[in-house]
Amino acid sequence: MPRPRTHDETLRLKLLDRAGELISSEGPKALSLRKLAADAGTSTTAVYSLFGSKPDLVNALYVEGFRRFGARLAAVPRTGDAVTDLVHLGAAYRESALADPHLYAIMFTRSIPGFEPNAEAERLALATLEPLGRIVHDGVASGQFADVAPEVITISSWGLVHGLVSLELSGSLPPGYSMPDSYEKALWANASSWLRNPRETPAGPDPS
Repeated sequence: MPRPRTHDETLRLKLLDRAGELISSEGPKALSLRKLAADAGTSTTAVYSLFGSKPDLVNALYVEGFRRFGARLAAVPRTGDAVTDLVHLGAAYRESALADPHLYAIMFTRSIPGFEPNAEAERLALATLEPLGRIVHDGVASGQFADVAPEVITISSWGLVHGLVSLELSGSLPPGYSMPDSYEKALWANASSWLRNPRETPAGPDPS
C-alpha cells in the first residue's frame, strides 16, 4: 500500500496563504521558512520540498495570486453589451481583491524588496487582462464604444478599478464612505463615458 502524500496541493495552498498573510500583516521581513512551517503545522523540509527556496516561494505567491484573479475574471459571463460587461468585470475585480487581500499587494505593489517575477509568472499576470481587452476590443469594433485606441480604454478602466480597490484595501478611504455603492456608480460612469452615442447608456444603478 503506497504511503500517503503529505506534501500535497492542500498543504501548498495553506503555506501560500499563510505566507501572504505574514507579509501583509507584518511585512516581508516576517517571512521566514521556519516560521511559515511552524504556523502551518508542518516542517521546513515540506516547505523546501514544495517551493525550493524563499525566492521561489515568493514567485509562487505571485503566480497563485494571479491564477485566482485570472480565474475569477475569466468566469464572468459576457452579455454582448460592452458597457454592462465592463461593469461586471470591474465588480469581479474588486471581489477577487477582497477575497485575497493578502495576495493583492504582492501582485501589484512589489511589496517584497528585490523580488522580480520570472518570465512565466509575468506572462500569467499579463494574461489576466485578456478578458478586459476583449470586451474593449469588441466594443470598439462593433461601434458601441467611440473610435478610440482600445489600449487607452483598457488601461484607463484598469486604472480606475485598481485605484479604488487599492484605496479600500489600504484603509485610505474617508470614514463613512460607502465603497460598494460608490464603486458600482464609478464603474457605470467610466464604461458609459466611452460610448460612441451616450444616449445608448444601459440602465445602471440609481444615481440618487
